[in-house]
Formats: sequence, C-alpha cells, structure tokens
Amino acid sequence: MHQSPSPHQPPDPPVTPYDQQPWFDGTAAPGGWPQPGYPTHAGHPGHPGPWGRTGRLSRLWDNKALRATALIGLLSLSGLVILALVREQTGTKGFLVGLGLAVLPVPLIISVFRWLDRVDPKPWRNLIFAFAWGACAATLVALIANGFATEWLMTTVADSSSPGGRADADTWGATFVAPFVEESAKAAAVLLLFVFRRRDFNGIVDGVVVAGITATGFAFTENILYLGSAFVSDQEFGYSGIQSTTAATFFIRGVMSPFAHPLFTSMTGVGFGLAAAAAQHQRARRILLPIAALLAAMVLHGLWNGSSTLGGYGFIIVYAAFMVPVFGLLTWLTVWSRHVELRTVREQLTTYQAAGWLTPPEPIALSSMRARGIARDLARRTQGAAAARTVGEYIASATSLAFLRRRAHRGTAGPDFTTRERELLDALWERRETAQPALAHAALSLPLPYPGPPQGPLPPPYWSPPPYGGYGYGYGYGSPSYGYGYGAPQPPQAHQAPHPTYAFQPSYAPAPIHYGPADPQHRG
Repeated sequence: MHQSPSPHQPPDPPVTPYDQQPWFDGTAAPGGWPQPGYPTHAGHPGHPGPWGRTGRLSRLWDNKALRATALIGLLSLSGLVILALVREQTGTKGFLVGLGLAVLPVPLIISVFRWLDRVDPKPWRNLIFAFAWGACAATLVALIANGFATEWLMTTVADSSSPGGRADADTWGATFVAPFVEESAKAAAVLLLFVFRRRDFNGIVDGVVVAGITATGFAFTENILYLGSAFVSDQEFGYSGIQSTTAATFFIRGVMSPFAHPLFTSMTGVGFGLAAAAAQHQRARRILLPIAALLAAMVLHGLWNGSSTLGGYGFIIVYAAFMVPVFGLLTWLTVWSRHVELRTVREQLTTYQAAGWLTPPEPIALSSMRARGIARDLARRTQGAAAARTVGEYIASATSLAFLRRRAHRGTAGPDFTTRERELLDALWERRETAQPALAHAALSLPLPYPGPPQGPLPPPYWSPPPYGGYGYGYGYGSPSYGYGYGAPQPPQAHQAPHPTYAFQPSYAPAPIHYGPADPQHRG
C-alpha cells in the first residue's frame, strides 16, 4: 500500500532517465516483428544429432578458442609455404626488394577503406583476418591452381612444340583461369565473415571494406613476387634506375593500379552487402546476388589481364574506358551507402530516444560524422583522452544498436536479438554521463532536419556556468522559446519546468516498443 511521506521527511526526488535505466521488460522483439524459427530437423542446432546442441562435433565447433587456433594455424602454414615459394622464385635479395616496394601502397589503400568504414568500423580482428587470408591462403591457392592450369593448357590447348606455345598458355591462363581462381579464393574470406561474423556485416560498405582489405593482402603478396622477379631480371641483364623493369613494374602496379585487385573483389563485396541488406524472406536474392557479383568480378579481372596482350594503346584504352569509370562508380556507390547508413542511425535511434534511453539531440548528432568528431574532440579537450574513448565507445554502441534494430525489422536479427540489444543498451547507459552532454553540444553545430520542439528531458551542460553569467545556445526547433542554454541559470517561466541548467524539459511519451516509462512503479 502506498503511504504518504511524513511531514518531517523530505519527499523523494523525481526519477528521471539520468538516474536509472528506462523500464525493460525483456521480450524478444517488438510486437509484430518477424521472429526466427527453430526447426528441429537433422542438421539444425536444435536437433540432438552429432551436429546438434549436445553433439560432440557441435561442442567442438562452438569452442571459439579451438576455432581461432585452427584458423591461425592454417593461415600461418599458408604464409610459410607462400614465403618459401616466393623466395625460391626471387631469391633472398629479390624477395627483400620486392617486399620493400610492395609494402609502400598498402597503408594508403587500408586508410582509404578505413575512411569509408567510419560510420560503423569493423573490428580489427576481422580486417586482420581478411588481409591475412588474401596475403597467405588466397595467394597460395592461386599460385598452385594457376601453375596446374598453365601446365594443362600447355598440353591440351597450346602447341608446346612451337616457340610461342608457352606464351599462348600464359595468355589464356591469365585471361580465363586466373580471374576464376583468384576471385574465388578471395571471395572465400568475404563468405566466411558474412557467415560467422554476421553481426558486423550490415550492407554494401561492409562488403566493400572486407573485400577490399582481402584483395589488398592478395595484391601485396603478388607484388612481392612480380617486383622481386623483375629485380632478378634487371640484375641478370644489367638494367638499373628509372629504365629498369623493376621501376616499370612498380609504376604499373603500385602507382597506376594499386586499387586493381581491390576493385575486382569489391564487386563481390557489393553482392554480399546487398545480400546482407535483404529481408529474411528474400532467399533467392541473398543467394543469387553474391554469385552474380562474383561473376562480375571475374569478368572485370579477365578484361584487365587480357588488356596486357593488346599492347600499350590497348592497355590505356581499357584502363581509361573501363577501369576508371567502374572505380568511380564503385566509389560513389560506397559513399552513397555510407549516407544511407547515417540516415538509418538517425531513424532507428529515434525510438530509443522516445523511450528515454537517449536524449533528443543524440539521434541527430550520431547521424553526422562531423558531430561525432566534435563530440570526441570536446571530450578530449575538457576531460582527457579517456573521455574521448568513452564517447567513441558510446557512438559505436549506438550505431550497432541502430543496425541491430534494422536487421530485426528485416527478420535477420537472429535468436540472440534480446541479449544483444540489452548488452548495447547497458553499454550506452554506463557511458551516458560523459557522452550525452558532448553529443548534445555537438548537435548545435548541425542544421536541424525538421521543425518542432525536442521531446524529452535534456542533459546538463557540458561545463559549469561561468561566474558572471553566460550565453544560452538555443537548440531552436522553429520557435525561439524552446531551447537549452549552456550558460547561467535562468529563472523558470510559466511554460517551463523549473531546472537550473536548461529551460525546456517536457515529459516524454513512451514509444510503441517493449520499453515502458522510467517510473519504477511501472516495473514488472
């Protein structure tokens, strides 16, 4: 039974979203959202067979440490084998020269892909795996498969007795066999991350970044082989300087076309990105799009390799008429997809803001790369590097939460939706005191996307009011009477809730999702 407070005992302060978390009823997903099924046929994790939840093979497969050890062992073994093969063909000195030259474009290429991935950066472990797979496993498969294919072409297609038989076999292999083998080997890394790191795979940008990093690793090892072989040839024939074969090879592969392999494999990444964005019921789309994109990557790769047989002018024509436009189109598509991601962040986080988890300016600030940077810089200047990291972690958790909600709308969130959502909300709540005021201040630098006053309580100012008063920075939504000020305390007006730091604080309405009001009496 509710008892009135004693006249000698002060009443409890009102509960606000800044004192405790909004109500969370723990349901799996908002009503009406698609729910993943749990069939019990053989082969499904719910089946008690050898691959079921209690099967021995399933227990071994679910052991993350064992999987990581096996993967590291496989990549390490591939790296040692590829190192031995390249060194055998180039010699120690040629290998060192090729390594030194091949590593030069790598930081630039990785920096470009990391810049494209700024909205929802992928974990470094995923990118390291992608680069290592391309540099070790994919290159080893390509070397072995291309060698067997060339020998097969020599015996079946080309005339091995003619002087040009070997050249014909190499041309056929480079144009038709190498694209198929190399793009398939690189696509395996994208497929593995798509299947086993589905949480980090949300759209076109993710596919392009993973595919590009994989291809960068492949091109790195391949460049060591080509540049090392060119150096050995120059040493044999006495060439040196800018007229050497090494210089020409580096100019073609490291200056004119450092993005060649990333461009080819990024086509595959686009296909997987579109598949990741497809709804659960669009099964044909999720299967056919990656296959079609892989075929496009093979065709583009074969066209590039085949242009080398057309002479200098033919190579320039293919480069200018096909490679440059495709590269520009892919760049535009990736940047446009990044803008779509930012819009998704704003749209999906609005519901959590209405439920009390976020403050009104946050969906706007989190959907702007400029505001994100301002918030981190402000935290760093006022509270140090640790506060800037806290703001960055808050931004990452909010972005992941937005993409998780979008996947739930599409029916692809998975059975761990509730657990993952709760983890992300807890991560936001732990960092709110540092991040929310910084983001609120950063939102002041942005144009407002729509009119109307903000709904919900606002955070306190990021710094203390100056001793002699200050300026109020209004977050005006179409009316000068609404705003919150970073300045001296203002006296409450008739239409304002009394608060010492900001002027407008209307109560928020619970959103139509599985969160309730912040009042503890509504908790279940």
